[in-house]
Amino acid sequence: MKTIFIPVLSKTKLKEDKIREISRKLPKNIVIAYSIQYKTPAFNIKKILKSHNIIQIIQVLGCSRPKFPKNTEAVLLIGSGRFHATSLAYETKLPIYLLEREKLIKISEKDIELYKKRERASYLKFLHAEEVGILISTKPGQEKLSRALELKKRLKKNSYLFISNSINFNEFENFGLDSWINTACPRLDMDFPVININKINF
Repeated sequence: MKTIFIPVLSKTKLKEDKIREISRKLPKNIVIAYSIQYKTPAFNIKKILKSHNIIQIIQVLGCSRPKFPKNTEAVLLIGSGRFHATSLAYETKLPIYLLEREKLIKISEKDIELYKKRERASYLKFLHAEEVGILISTKPGQEKLSRALELKKRLKKNSYLFISNSINFNEFENFGLDSWINTACPRLDMDFPVININKINF
């Protein structure tokens, strides 16, 4: 069956004077990042921010881990929600500003520390677990079946493979497992108590 991906674009309209006012809070050298639905507003913002050095403008995906040029002072993310923003701040160690409906939000150290605590808690849960589930996605770009099978061979725990196109975390409690290992989108741990496979040494 052929899969067709059709982006749904935001109809957000920007006020130039508001964007210029917001831009005063930003460093000089910035990267503009956007999720696909905000592509048009992102490029419009680039035109407005003539007083800034826009080093790069890049689309971010839920599972991507972009690398930014060394002279990047901050990232301006055009989107909604803190999903991408918090993970970018954690992974890049750069100041991340989220522009959501003409409101500028800087991801704080508190946001990052909360994520770290949840990550540590998930890892400790895995270490003490006797039975674990290994999550595998069949979605293009997320499927890591061979890596999951290799992990299962090396784990000194009872482990079970769960393969699905869409992972429904509401179903977890039906299996009575102590911990879950995620081999799909690395950002699943933003909302659910799983440990990403890249956090396990094997």
